[in-house]
Amino acid sequence: MNKLNTDTVGLPVSNVLLRLATFAAVSLFSTQMTFAQNTDLLKQKVVEQVDSIEAVIEEMAIELWDYSELALRETRSADLLVGKLRDAGFEVETNVADMLTAFVATYGSGSPVVGILAEYDALPGVGNQVVPERKPRTDGVTSGHGCGHNLFGAASVGSAIALKQLMEQNDLKGTLKLFGTPAEETVVGKVYMAKAGVFDGLDAVLEWHPSYDNEVRNQTGRAMNSFEVEFFGQAAHGSADPWNGRSALDAVELMNYGVNLMREHVKPTARIHYVIPNAGDAPNVVPEYAMVWYFVRDINRAEVRKYYDRILKIAEGAALATETTHKVHLITGVHEYLLNRPLQKALQKNLELIGAPQFTEEEQEFARSLQRVVKKEEKGFNDKIKPLPDKPGEVEGGSTDVAEVSWIVPTAGFSVTTAAEDVPWHSWATTACSGTRAGRKGAVVAAKVIAATGVDLLTRPKLLKEAKAFFLKATDGKPYQSPVPADQKPPSVKAANK
Repeated sequence: MNKLNTDTVGLPVSNVLLRLATFAAVSLFSTQMTFAQNTDLLKQKVVEQVDSIEAVIEEMAIELWDYSELALRETRSADLLVGKLRDAGFEVETNVADMLTAFVATYGSGSPVVGILAEYDALPGVGNQVVPERKPRTDGVTSGHGCGHNLFGAASVGSAIALKQLMEQNDLKGTLKLFGTPAEETVVGKVYMAKAGVFDGLDAVLEWHPSYDNEVRNQTGRAMNSFEVEFFGQAAHGSADPWNGRSALDAVELMNYGVNLMREHVKPTARIHYVIPNAGDAPNVVPEYAMVWYFVRDINRAEVRKYYDRILKIAEGAALATETTHKVHLITGVHEYLLNRPLQKALQKNLELIGAPQFTEEEQEFARSLQRVVKKEEKGFNDKIKPLPDKPGEVEGGSTDVAEVSWIVPTAGFSVTTAAEDVPWHSWATTACSGTRAGRKGAVVAAKVIAATGVDLLTRPKLLKEAKAFFLKATDGKPYQSPVPADQKPPSVKAANK
C-alpha cells in the first residue's frame, strides 16, 4: 500500500478510517451497526486497493494525455485501457455497438450488476504543453484533453480494478462492468451503445467528470439534437452566366437567417448554434453544394423536438426559395440527464469521506499563474467540497451522452477538482491542467469515491431498491426510446470529427 501524505490525494488513510469509525458509531441499532461496520471495513479495504494501484492510475492518465485521440479515433487509448483491464482479470468485449473504440469489461456474475463509465476522447485544436501559458506541444499533436477525459478514463478503470480485487478477495457476489465509451465530445458513443442495448440489465451506474469543483452532479444539463442540412443546387460561372446557377450557399444563408429570426421566439433555456463546414469552393463558381451543421438544445426532449421541427420547416423554405433541394441527417441526439437522489446521497457521503484533493503550494502557484494568463481571479485549485442541495439546481452547461444511460438505469455522477478555477473549459488551459500531477490527484480521489460507492451498491440492497424506485417514478415506468432512428449506424470517423 502506498503511504499518503496530507499534500497528496484526498485524505490520508488514517483520516478515512477515523471517519468510517464515526459513521459506524452513529448507527442506532446493533444490527444496523454491525452492517455499517462491515460495509465500512470493505470501504477501508477498497481505498487501500486504490492506493496500491495509484501509480497505475497515474500512468494511464499520462499515456492518455500523450495520445490525445479524437472521437472514434481513440484506438491506442482504448487498447491501453483494455489491456489494463484484461491484465487485472476482466473479460473484455471490444468493437461494441459498431464502434471500434467502444468496449465492455466484465467481472463476476449474478446480481447486483454495477456499471462504471469511462471516457477517453480528446478535443481538436487545444493541445498544449504542461505549462501555465499557451505553448503548443513539440511533438506536433494539436489535439488535447481540454475536458480532462484522460483523467476520467484512468480513474474509472482504476476504480473498477480496485473493486474487482475487493470482490475477489472478500467473496462479494455480483457483477461489475466497466464501459469504455468513445466520442463523448461529439455526443455519440453512449447514444449508439444505449440504442444497441449495451446498458440493459444494470442495477446502477456511476460516473464522474473532471472539473473546477468537488461536488455531486445536481443539474440535468440540456437535451440536444445534432444534425446536418445539405443543400444541392446547380453550378455555373459566377460572372458569365450566374442565371444558370442555383446556389446551395444561398440556401444555407437563407436558412441561417430564418433561424436567427426564430431566436426571438424561443424560450431563454433554448440554445441554437451552427457552423458551415462546406460553403463552396471558389467565388467564381456558383456553389452547387453547401452544408450547415446545427445543435439545438433545451431543458428536455419535448422542447428540443419542437424547435428541431421548426428549423426543418425553415430549411424546407430555404430550399424552395432558392430552387435547390435539401437533405437532413440527424447525427445524434440526447435527453437531459435524469438525476437519481438516493445515488446522489451515496456519492455525497463518500465524497465527504474521501475528501477533496490536497494541493501543494507549488501546484497552487501553477494554477494562479495560469489564471493570470487567462485574466481570471487568482484563486488556485479549489480544495473544498460543495454540499448537496436539497433540490436540483438550475439547468446550465451543455449536453452529455451520459444522459442516455440515466434513462435506462439509475445513474449518478460527481466532479472532482482537476483544473484551476474558472479557466476556460475545452481550452488549452484545461489541457495543461489535465497533464499535471495536480490533475492526476483529482483522478485518484475520483477512483476512491467510485470504489467506495461501488461497495455500497454491492452490499446495501436497500440503496439499490430506493434508487430503482426513484428511477421508476421519474420515468413513469416507460421504456427508453433512443432519439436516433433504430436502423441508423454510428457516424464514421470522418463525420465524428468535422
